[in-house]
Amino acid sequence: MEPMLLKPVGKDYLWGGNRLKTEYFKEISLEPLAESWECSIHPDGLSFVSNGENKNRTLANVLEQHPEYLGSKAHGEFPLLVKFIDAKLDLSVQVHPDDDYARLHENQNGKTEMWYVLDALPGASLVIGFAHDVTAEKLSDSIRKGDLGKHLRNIPVHKGDVFLIPAGQVHAIGAGVLLAEIQESSNVTYRVYDYNRLDRNGNKRELHFRKALDVMNMRASPPVRQPARLIRYYPGCSREIICRCRYFETERIQVSQAFSFSVYDTSFQVILCTDGSGGLESGDRHRPVRFKKGDCVFLPAGLGRCHIVGTLELLKIRC
Repeated sequence: MEPMLLKPVGKDYLWGGNRLKTEYFKEISLEPLAESWECSIHPDGLSFVSNGENKNRTLANVLEQHPEYLGSKAHGEFPLLVKFIDAKLDLSVQVHPDDDYARLHENQNGKTEMWYVLDALPGASLVIGFAHDVTAEKLSDSIRKGDLGKHLRNIPVHKGDVFLIPAGQVHAIGAGVLLAEIQESSNVTYRVYDYNRLDRNGNKRELHFRKALDVMNMRASPPVRQPARLIRYYPGCSREIICRCRYFETERIQVSQAFSFSVYDTSFQVILCTDGSGGLESGDRHRPVRFKKGDCVFLPAGLGRCHIVGTLELLKIRC
C-alpha cells in the first residue's frame, strides 16, 4: 500500500464561481466550477488516483479490490465525501435526510456535514437553521410569498470558522463563501427554496418541499459554530481537533517545518491541503508524494508512520 494523491471531479452548478481554478489550481474545464469532489467513491462523482501503482484508477475501484485500506471502523464501506465549494451566488435553502430516511427512500446514506470556511468576502453569511420555531404552514406560506428569509438564522462568517450541520437542519451557503466540506458519502439534497431562479434551459429548478418536511427540524436552531478547542504546539507544527461527530473527526494542522503521525489499521486518513505546499513520506519503499494547496491525499489504513515536511495548512480526516 502507498499514499494516493487524488484527482477530483468538478460540478458546474449555476451558483458557482472560478476561485477553485484561480486559487486552488483545479484544472477542470467546467464553467462555472462550483464544487470539486476531492475524495469520493460516490457514483455521481468519482475521484481518481494520480500517482503510484494505482494511477488512473478510481478510488472506488482501488477500495473495492482492497477493502482492508478502509480500516476496521469503516465496516467495509468508505463513509465520506470531501469537497471544495465556491459560492459566487447564494445556494438554495436546503436540507438533507438522516441515514434511516435516505436509505429507505433514496437508497443512499443520509448527510451530516461539516464546513470549514477558507475565505469569506466582507458581509458574507451562512444560513443554518431557523431563527424561531416554525410550522409547515408558515414555511409554505413564506415560500409562496418569497419571504422565507424572515424565518432563517443568518450567521456572518469569517475565514477559519467551523460549523457542523446535522442531517435535518435547514441550511444554505451564502454568496462570497469559499469552504471545504466533509460529509457522509451521499448526494441527497432536498431544495426548500431557490429564489425562483432559472436553470440553463430556462426552467425553475425542482423543489422537494414535501420530502423536506419529512426530515426537517423545525425548532429554533441552537448555536452551531464549533467552539474553539485546545491547540497543541509541537516542534514544527500545531494541531487542533476542530470537529468530531459520529461519522468523522477533522483536525487542523499548521506545519511550519515538519509533522509526523501514524495511520493505524483502525481507519484510513485523508489529507486535504488548504494552504502552502509540502511532501509526504511513508516507509522506505515509497517515493515522497509532493502536494500543494488544493490537493488531497488518501492514506490507507495500516500505512504506518508518515512524515510531512513543508510550510502548509492541512485538514486531516478519519473515521
